[in-house]
Amino acid sequence: MLYMNFRPFALASAIAFSAPVALAMGGHPAADDDAVAARIAPVAKLEIAGAAAKAGATGNRSGQEMVKTICSVCHAPGSPVPTSPKIGDKAAWAPRIGVGLDALTKSAIVGKNAMPPKGGAADASELEIARAIVFMTNQSGANFKEPAAGAKIASSERSPEQIAQAACFKCHETGEKGAPKLSDKAAWTQRASKGLDTITQSVIRGHGNMPARGGLADLTDSELKSTIAYLLKKVGANGG
Repeated sequence: MLYMNFRPFALASAIAFSAPVALAMGGHPAADDDAVAARIAPVAKLEIAGAAAKAGATGNRSGQEMVKTICSVCHAPGSPVPTSPKIGDKAAWAPRIGVGLDALTKSAIVGKNAMPPKGGAADASELEIARAIVFMTNQSGANFKEPAAGAKIASSERSPEQIAQAACFKCHETGEKGAPKLSDKAAWTQRASKGLDTITQSVIRGHGNMPARGGLADLTDSELKSTIAYLLKKVGANGG
């Protein structure tokens, strides 16, 4: 039986790189999530356990079946979980849809804020998780194509350009929250002088107003390092 353990995941809600990515699958301050967890945990445990018992054979459930038996506990309109985007709420889903199916799937697999890994469905395959996300988001303004059976799910690294476009530019083009602007070559050169590895470690830990990994917990070390190198090159600085 599956029991939903509502504990906030490490993914921060506000990301110095990107609000859209941070909002994926529901972003709120940790304190809010703790309070929500305390209020809804008893209900969530009972409902998820019952839903799992009714679910079909694991590994080959459709998106609709996954949503009906698992995801709807938090994402159905009228759900007692206030931090979860509700199916059909296009405004709530828009920034999440904007990061793409792979990013959403990776976020759901590892867990996000009050949502545990795989939404509490520990036996769910990555394909089933992707199907569920497609089913929910396509009712909420998306037009994602369901991955084919046997397809690799959220396994390929995103390119630095993709990450920067979806996340980094929001703050680094405007200087939001004190982020060095892309137009400020001197600021980037000063950072680059510390070396790429040092900068990467700083971003992994979080620095100043920027949370750990810029708030994007599913960003791999390799993706993070490549994106920083891409930004340094874009502004004309060098990271050794």
